[in-house]
Amino acid sequence: MKKSALIILFSSLLFVDLLPAQTQNDITPHILSMRDRAEVMDRWTEDRLDNLVPELMRRDGIDMWVLVAREYNEDPVLLTMLPATWQSSRRTTILVFFDDGEQIERLAVARYNIGFFETQWFPDQEPDQWKRFGQIVEERDPEKIGVNISGHFAAADGISHTDYKNLENSLTPELQQRIVSAENLSIGWLETRTEEEITVYRQINRIAHNIISDGLSEKVITPGITTTQDVQWWFRERMRDLNLTTWFHPSVTVHRSESAEQTGDFSGPSDSNVIQPGDIIHMDLGIEYLGLTTDTQRNAYVLRQGETEAPRGLRDALAIGNRLQDILTDEFVTGRTGNEILAAALQKAEEEGIKATIYTHPLGYHGHGAGPTIGLWDQQGGVPGKGDYPLYPNTAHSIELNAEVFIPEWNRNILIMLEEDAIFDGEKVWYIDGRMKEFYLIPRQK
Repeated sequence: MKKSALIILFSSLLFVDLLPAQTQNDITPHILSMRDRAEVMDRWTEDRLDNLVPELMRRDGIDMWVLVAREYNEDPVLLTMLPATWQSSRRTTILVFFDDGEQIERLAVARYNIGFFETQWFPDQEPDQWKRFGQIVEERDPEKIGVNISGHFAAADGISHTDYKNLENSLTPELQQRIVSAENLSIGWLETRTEEEITVYRQINRIAHNIISDGLSEKVITPGITTTQDVQWWFRERMRDLNLTTWFHPSVTVHRSESAEQTGDFSGPSDSNVIQPGDIIHMDLGIEYLGLTTDTQRNAYVLRQGETEAPRGLRDALAIGNRLQDILTDEFVTGRTGNEILAAALQKAEEEGIKATIYTHPLGYHGHGAGPTIGLWDQQGGVPGKGDYPLYPNTAHSIELNAEVFIPEWNRNILIMLEEDAIFDGEKVWYIDGRMKEFYLIPRQK
């Protein structure tokens, strides 16, 4: 399918954002075939290699970037540069980018043809792959040889010890001294979203929201019978039915008036409970589609007999959670670190009397993506390393947090836990497919 046709196709489906949240589940989002997905993903990859890599290499002052992986032990960055039909690297795969000052060469020192890269190893001429790699580097004489090593970011620490030693030993002593960390370059590649990716990301989020809306409805839940574990597995099966995958097992929990107070300790497994009238159902779900991920937490309320909406205390609590989202996203400023954003947002929340916990993370190729970490649920004083990375434009973020609020009808505090996906465009944050401002109701009210 041609690029223009795809943009028209996806853009035409976005009108459903105008519909009320309670009726969006009547719209079935379009999902591409596997073949069409591969075509889209390959076009995106080639565009990113053509346009994004030169920008990032020059931003970080690295004139040669080397990525190495062996089959089934892949560098996370290298995996995102392979053709969509490749499920892994093959044998030892070495990718080389070199900036000669005018253009970026893309070279592959590999046994197989990697479509986006020019093959530079021919075993009948030089049987030793690493020797050939050393020749290529020496011929180009780079000032800095960027390698994916990082003490803070797992996704930027992709070269194995064995491959690093082979790389180092293939170079002259002088060239070995020019090896530097490509941490920021790797993160920049992983976190930056292109214009077309951002356009389509809205549809990807709409698909996730459609699945959530169906799962948190009477289509799936019969109060008094259905368990939280039933709903978890319904989500898994539904994603498979749609030819989608998830990057984590869905979480579904209930909170009710007579329950003990929530602790905010998310390290333990959740119980399996029968869903009852008067429950809040909280869920956490993430899908993978077209190489990009989502991460969403939303809430439903199971109506008691005679109720037509959630109790006022719960609705007010959700509004406080929405206010906390606004406080956080107002602190997104290009160049600020994750720790600076966290501190400013927590201070503002405290001034407004909101008991807040913020644990927001980047999103993209990976659910817990590369970029600035803005708090962890158990590290509200800042996150060394990952929280010191600055915020850049055209990046996606999972706005994840909770507000502890007293519910008069329940005579106790609860945590309003929210998570919505958003884009930071350099000036402002906007939610990719809206955010939850009212509870899903079970059963739905006309």
